[in-house]
Amino acid sequence: MMFHSDTRALIDLWSGLSRGDGARSGLPHRAALMPEALGRGLTRAFLAERTGDDARIRLAGDWLEAFHHGPLTGSGVLSLWRHASRPLVADALRRTVREARPVVIAATAGPLNLEVTLTPFRGDAGGRELILGLYSRASGPAPAARTPHRLTAQVCVGVGDPGRPRLALAALDGRRIA
Repeated sequence: MMFHSDTRALIDLWSGLSRGDGARSGLPHRAALMPEALGRGLTRAFLAERTGDDARIRLAGDWLEAFHHGPLTGSGVLSLWRHASRPLVADALRRTVREARPVVIAATAGPLNLEVTLTPFRGDAGGRELILGLYSRASGPAPAARTPHRLTAQVCVGVGDPGRPRLALAALDGRRIA
């Protein structure tokens, strides 16, 4: 699958961090990420803390806030998507952390085609799971100003090999132990 150059750059950046010394269980620490490494994508990026099936946005770039027509801090990631797309997006939020790998969601907002990339990070304390997201415009006209947009998910793809092994049950004398 061919990705937008900004999507590919984030995947490459995350992959390098996930192999670094501070990474645990395939997840790099958020402090390892220097925001300037996102370059021109910083205005289209968000950082969210995972909360169950959703994630609460902690920081969002100004392009994203203009695209969604308002401040996003404190909003749930799922609220940015049409209702029918929310189960697929909730699964993508779980998968990126559970599998310790980037997940890309192909999305539309009217005639605009986007790639929304989700990358998992470890938070500062307490085992918090953070997700760095990036919108990349794949094709279509520039988004209309002052029009709030809700995204429609088309497909979601895990990128690369999972950084964590799949969980498996173990049995001893026919009894499940793990």
